[in-house]
Amino acid sequence: MTNRPDPSLRQLDIELPASPAATLKLSELMGNEDTSIPEVAEVIEGDLALASAVVRTVNSAMFGVLRRVETVAEAVLYLGMREVAAITLELGLRTQFPPSPDMTRIWDTARLRGLLMGRSAVSLSLHAWRAQSAGLFAQSGQAVLCLHAPDTYPGILSRHGGNADFSGLLAEETAAFGLSHEVLGSSLCRAWGLAGDVADYVRERPHDRDSWAQRPQPVRAMLALGAVADATIAGTDAEAVAEQVGPMGGLDASSLARAVMQHWQRIGDASAED
Repeated sequence: MTNRPDPSLRQLDIELPASPAATLKLSELMGNEDTSIPEVAEVIEGDLALASAVVRTVNSAMFGVLRRVETVAEAVLYLGMREVAAITLELGLRTQFPPSPDMTRIWDTARLRGLLMGRSAVSLSLHAWRAQSAGLFAQSGQAVLCLHAPDTYPGILSRHGGNADFSGLLAEETAAFGLSHEVLGSSLCRAWGLAGDVADYVRERPHDRDSWAQRPQPVRAMLALGAVADATIAGTDAEAVAEQVGPMGGLDASSLARAVMQHWQRIGDASAED
């Protein structure tokens, strides 16, 4: 895929939310392996509202910080650049969409998926920042459609909620809007400066898994990890999913399932301490 916007977007009256300056700069920094902790902290602290929200979020039980942090620099020290950058990206996304029950469900699940994929990627020697941002943006196209059609799209989502087969949702979205959420999500990834692999993951995620074979290996690995993460969050048979998708992504199925399930347990344990 190229970095150009999807041509179908030009035919529709759907506007993609712009990235806040801080998150756009952060995406650029996280794409550079030589980025330092002070650079990341400086960008986040340049947006006072965002910095305050980041510190507040890091202190929530989900992240398991043993002592209260007071600054962004402390948050980076305790959680690392990747997780603090992902929190900032998530909060930047939330600020661009008006709050609603549907938006809250999308972003709460996105936070869990991103955290689970990022931590599991470390265990599997995958690109952790790309995995975490992919998990965060996986449903971002649904948020765009909620923003575009607040009176109709939540009903479409509710009719297909909890269904691991996205074909019905994609068909109804296309009939209603002329495209489906993964096109919007992929375009949003590119507009917000995320890597092409992340945009490709978002674009391919809801499609038939047989089509994943056409993607480059790093994207296939991310798709496999995301599928197991989704199954784990949904409470379905993650091991069976890992057996199916692990080989597609060039990953050992047992190692994939074990990494995701172990990190899911740790996230749950941290949250339970609240």
